[in-house]
Amino acid sequence: MLLHIPDVLTAQQVHDARTLLDESAWVDGNVTAGHQSARAKRNMQIPEDHPVSQQLGEVILRALGVNPLFISAALPLKVFPPLFNRYEGGHSFGTHVDNAIRTVTGTPHKVRTDLSATLFLASPDEYDGGELVVEDLYGVHNVKLPAGHMVLYPASSLHHVRPVTRGARVASFFWIQSMVRDDGERSLLFDLDSVIQGITPDLPQHPALVQLTGVYHNLLRRWADL
Repeated sequence: MLLHIPDVLTAQQVHDARTLLDESAWVDGNVTAGHQSARAKRNMQIPEDHPVSQQLGEVILRALGVNPLFISAALPLKVFPPLFNRYEGGHSFGTHVDNAIRTVTGTPHKVRTDLSATLFLASPDEYDGGELVVEDLYGVHNVKLPAGHMVLYPASSLHHVRPVTRGARVASFFWIQSMVRDDGERSLLFDLDSVIQGITPDLPQHPALVQLTGVYHNLLRRWADL
């Protein structure tokens, strides 16, 4: 399931983030690349332990923690601390699959990467190219979202970033370990939760809501991996 999550950050939060990022020191993006990715990756990043990265990462994590669409779709158990990248001057990232397990730098903590997320911090009119291209069972998806919006997709998907030919594409990227590791099961739960939330305002007392909610939680109980 590929999902567009709008307005994860407010316009003011995006502005504040860009002010900090634009004044920070960027390094070669291969500092976080695996062996395969390193051969395809051409971009810049803020170091994981940089104060700006940690400060803005906390802002994003707090925003995700109160975003009902993200919680419903991802069913998050762990979220890898957000990272930040910049593409400009022809930078691109060739086709790859994200590493299955990531270790949080400086800690023993590991995150299984069930889901990948890209949170856009530059408006589409600020740059040409730079589309995130995700391949799945339903075809090829080109993603280029407004600043503050995020795309969520299975980390097992083949994906790449097209070359940026004008301006700069700035984004945050990170991974989520879900309580439900299987994408098909997670998608069914999301669809069911969406139906429940959709009919609740019109039929708040309908007995079917209790039954549907029970089905949701019994499936989650069956499939959850904690």
